[in-house]
Amino acid sequence: MSEDDVYICDFEEVDLKDATVIAGFPSIGLVSTIAANYLIDALNLKQIGCITSPQFPALSVVHTGEPLSPVRIYAGNQPRAGKIVVFVSEFKPKPNLINSISEVIMKWASTKRCRLLISPEGMVVEGKLENEEGNVDAYAIGSTETARSTLLGKNIPQFKNGIIAGVSGVLLNIGKQKKFDVISILAEAHPNYPDAKAAAAAINVIALIMDIDINVTPLYEESERIEKQLQKIHKQAKPMVSGTQAPQPSMYG
Repeated sequence: MSEDDVYICDFEEVDLKDATVIAGFPSIGLVSTIAANYLIDALNLKQIGCITSPQFPALSVVHTGEPLSPVRIYAGNQPRAGKIVVFVSEFKPKPNLINSISEVIMKWASTKRCRLLISPEGMVVEGKLENEEGNVDAYAIGSTETARSTLLGKNIPQFKNGIIAGVSGVLLNIGKQKKFDVISILAEAHPNYPDAKAAAAAINVIALIMDIDINVTPLYEESERIEKQLQKIHKQAKPMVSGTQAPQPSMYG
């Protein structure tokens, strides 16, 4: 196995036909990571696997007394939305791993016969971030005509011009090439700290696409605590991913 190899380890076999997959990798304002973790808790999803690579951080993320891999996969079933899968990571992949991670996720989703892949992202825009009601604006773009029609049918503003980097951008490109429905959600976020309000905006769009109710009020109420918790993880892990070892994936920010 080479250093750049990335592969998925399934803890158990789960029927994921027609599932919606959400990819939560760190982005501006940690929108993806906050949204993914919130969905896992709110929808009571269970870990079913992980993504691993020799170049991932050599550490374990401990949560409520349980050791967790840097990149994890959760799944569950909702009465109205059906099957849901969430990939989540607190760590920003090195640039040379982004294509491999995206390709592995897409291949896995295709093999499992999932129907849709959603990737939330944060984006920086000039001017005011919040509208008159105090909410954050969010936009979306689809990889196929079917995905874009879904956005139009839900009256979700579409992202017209710009650049989408990282895992979300690559997933969109692969989705177009393979005619697989991929939707990237872009929420206006602060670039210098974790932005729970932007994550809530992304979750609202996800809920609209999936036609389910997800209460994001606790996310607004606990935004300060969530932001401090993620900053603490950042501070604790920084010495572990730097120093004299071979270069490791950088932390968010």
